[in-house]
Amino acid sequence: MSILIKNVTLLPMGAKKEPIEDTNIYIEGDKIQYIGELKEELKVDRVIDGKNKVAMPGLVNAHTHISMSLLRNYADDVPLYEWLTQKIWPVEANLTEEDVYWGAMLSIAEMIQSGITCFSDMYFFMEEVGKAAEETGIRGVLSRGTIEEESEALNKEKLDYTKNLYKNWNGKADGRIKVMVAPHAPYTCSPAYLEKIIDLAKELGAGIHIHLSETKKEVEDSFEQYKKSPIKHVYDLGLFEIPTLAAHCVHVSDEDIEILSANGVSVVNNPGSNLKLASGFAPVEKMINRGVNVALGTDGSSSNNNLNMFEEMNLAAVINKAVNESAVSIPAITAIEMATSNGAKALNWEDEIGSIEVGKKADLILVDMNKPHLYPRHNVVSALAYSCQASDVETVIVDGKVLMEKYELKTIDIEKVMYNAEKAAHSLVNR
Repeated sequence: MSILIKNVTLLPMGAKKEPIEDTNIYIEGDKIQYIGELKEELKVDRVIDGKNKVAMPGLVNAHTHISMSLLRNYADDVPLYEWLTQKIWPVEANLTEEDVYWGAMLSIAEMIQSGITCFSDMYFFMEEVGKAAEETGIRGVLSRGTIEEESEALNKEKLDYTKNLYKNWNGKADGRIKVMVAPHAPYTCSPAYLEKIIDLAKELGAGIHIHLSETKKEVEDSFEQYKKSPIKHVYDLGLFEIPTLAAHCVHVSDEDIEILSANGVSVVNNPGSNLKLASGFAPVEKMINRGVNVALGTDGSSSNNNLNMFEEMNLAAVINKAVNESAVSIPAITAIEMATSNGAKALNWEDEIGSIEVGKKADLILVDMNKPHLYPRHNVVSALAYSCQASDVETVIVDGKVLMEKYELKTIDIEKVMYNAEKAAHSLVNR
């Protein structure tokens, strides 16, 4: 399939980060073939009119738990530790494969509708998430969240699960699916178990996805138990010898930031979830200035309570300005970078996605600028970061395939998904 997106404003987010007005994007198969003036000699199967639209890279949701959509609006206005131990974990103990599948399908529909073309997930029954990603055409990274149990047999079973998940799913769906190894956090995995997980990641050649320094309590407990921060603790264990995706990193010291920077650790800022759970707000500007790659994520939609990356871009920019008392902190273009090219880099996918450039994968979205809240058009970049809504995304293309066009989902029966997700959610909380 070849596609021409005609007469569009392009925000490439590669080497060039300024908008290009009234240009054309040619897609051949799964890749971007040409960008520039119309070429009559290039014949295409279909033409998409880009008038009054902005083409930008698909958004990368670099840390989420997509099947937690089943618990959206279930447990709100509760402190994080209580939220986890008294509300979420007891319900999750009753999850089934079918629950996870319908929760994943519901979230993938929401993500596509809001311009997310790639996500990095950490949860259970990850084959079901893989199945949903394969069926719907979205790009994703799967990781089975691993929490240590008292039973050694169970702990080995979890490691074997991840090994099999990698074997069966890494590179599947024409390369749209990757697998990472995911110790939940240093407070749910002992040093000995973390070392086994690190060995597994090395054996597989897989990256690591982990929660780090999310709350003050986590950091205080780490100092009490190990006499060091969670970041220094896992660094000393050798975890950062492996490409690492570290979610949150809210309560970090200058020493922590130096460790993250020196070891090429990518941090995922989750402003909406961190604010709602009162975890605090990560020192994003300081980390970026020290050379840390900072991406964006929504976290799960049970703690957010949506999967809206435009909202996360806005929060990342606006809250940093308030926290730092500086109107120039995290400008609009940096927030967009966090949601696109930085996210791609965090997932070790920067050679293929994260920017719209010739030779890269055709993962892009069209934003409908013909809306009252997007007039007048003084500055396209500012409009995308500060004025745009997820509902302004009109068309979504992943791997050269159209997943949504003119707001209509092409690979998902949305009525069926919403019905089954609602049914699964109520069954889950009543078990």
